[in-house]
Amino acid sequence: MTGMREIASKTSIMTGNEAVAEGVRLSKVGFISAYPITPQTTIVEKLAEMVANREISARYIEVESEHSAMAAVFASEIAGVRSYTATSSQGLLYMHEMLHWVAGQRLPIVMSVVNRAIGPPWNIWSDQSDSMNQKDTGWIQVYSESNQEAMDTLIMGYRIGEDSGVMLPFMSMEDAFILSHTSEQVVIPDQELVDEFLPEFRLDFKVDSNRPMGYGSYSTPDGPFMELKKDMMESMWKSANTIRKVTREFSEIFGRDYGGLIEEYMTEGAEYILIASGTVASTAKYVAGKLRADGRKVGIIRIRYFRPFPAEDIVRATKEAAHIGVIDRSVSFGSGGTMFNEIKAALYGRSDIPVTGFVAGIGGRDVKEEDIEEMINIMAAGKEGTVFINTRGDQ
Repeated sequence: MTGMREIASKTSIMTGNEAVAEGVRLSKVGFISAYPITPQTTIVEKLAEMVANREISARYIEVESEHSAMAAVFASEIAGVRSYTATSSQGLLYMHEMLHWVAGQRLPIVMSVVNRAIGPPWNIWSDQSDSMNQKDTGWIQVYSESNQEAMDTLIMGYRIGEDSGVMLPFMSMEDAFILSHTSEQVVIPDQELVDEFLPEFRLDFKVDSNRPMGYGSYSTPDGPFMELKKDMMESMWKSANTIRKVTREFSEIFGRDYGGLIEEYMTEGAEYILIASGTVASTAKYVAGKLRADGRKVGIIRIRYFRPFPAEDIVRATKEAAHIGVIDRSVSFGSGGTMFNEIKAALYGRSDIPVTGFVAGIGGRDVKEEDIEEMINIMAAGKEGTVFINTRGDQ
């Protein structure tokens, strides 16, 4: 069977944005809304080309803003059509209101976010502040490390979000330019294998003129408002098991195992554990391997899913560590790194291991090997709190 699956796929060199577009095609999306913003634009450009060439049977519309892009997929999804859009940075901020409406209406739309800094000053480079600012909107959030993972995650996103026990929208991130415009080898699975993994989309409460219903109706304080939000919360927590199950089934069919909500690298016996997300984790893993060869016990945890937050996995994976470091490619002003604060909350009352937060790589600044080594040395010195890495003096 493994041999058959190897034959039933092809390998290509493509950018992260091209890989995402392939994932949309393979997921048989029926509706795409598009509004350009660098560095996301080449995703919807590639999809426009696919639609024009009839490689994908989807309705494709250009809209006048990102808010309209999300409003359009809201309408198509509630009509029972599997839908997709993509954005970045300020465009994602402009969608913010509609993100809540989509999640509250329980529409399992999948959206790609190519992480880009938020101005001012204007900056188009990699920075996760845009999506971290949306962590409380009710969307499942996942950060990819490679172009292959970006494509595979897109396909898994529809399967996870459309699960009857989840029914939540899915936000899939890739780092600007590091993945979006950089070419890597990507294995493209055969459509039949994807069809075996991802069934047709069926929305039980879709708009039907023969079965009229109210959607998003007014709720008084004694109405179902609180209960609906509680149900969203419970579905988000339950989605963790769905993510593990779907990831395992994906591995069995396609042979690529992403390990669930987090990825552990050399954490067994690690004295110092660095936690990162996205492509920074690749550099951290490389440095950890070098330091291990020199006898330093360093391990890496890559957070794939930020929502639902993998608190139990973090507590389990770090319980033997002497010091934990967290690398954030975003910052919550007056508080520290967003991921750092979530991890501190997860460990509260369950661990007395010191934690140091590192803000690094925002605005696209490179996170180099020596930066990772500096973080390890700061942890070894026992320093806690929040530390900015690779800033220029007092600027």
